[in-house]
Amino acid sequence: MLKLLRQIAVVGIRTEAPPRADPGLRVTGERLADEILRVFGGSLAIRHVDAGSCNGCELEIHMLSNPYYNLEALGIRFVASPRHADLLLVTGPVSRHMATALERTYAAVPDPKLVVAVGDCGCDGGVFGESYASCGRVANVIPVDVAVPGCPPTPTALMQGILAAIAARRPA
Repeated sequence: MLKLLRQIAVVGIRTEAPPRADPGLRVTGERLADEILRVFGGSLAIRHVDAGSCNGCELEIHMLSNPYYNLEALGIRFVASPRHADLLLVTGPVSRHMATALERTYAAVPDPKLVVAVGDCGCDGGVFGESYASCGRVANVIPVDVAVPGCPPTPTALMQGILAAIAARRPA
């Protein structure tokens, strides 16, 4: 331990350089905020449903709330009840035990509702596919507006998927 402390005193504490600003993220964030204002009148409420994932997608979804991505500043918030939601964000292949719960959650979301399937498992069943324990992709259980592939998808890809769902439902 003493050897390590001496080394720290000689070398100092080294950290990684901060990441460079992503201009694509700024453009995506501005477009997302504009579309939310136009379609939903200023805010978008998201209900996240884990239908049987490995939690990799959830880690990326949680990153959307950190200061770097800051979805709250764009007028997007996560809600606990599907009755308050505008959009369902569904991760994982739908397990047989979660199929009924997902259908009930979808039914509880008021119209017009949007559904975004997240990750390779949500989009096409991933490595699990369809089996005795899995219904496979989310679209096998409820209608999906946008699929965001990736294992797991990046937070920027998630923001682009939300933007695509909103743009698809924009009133004429």
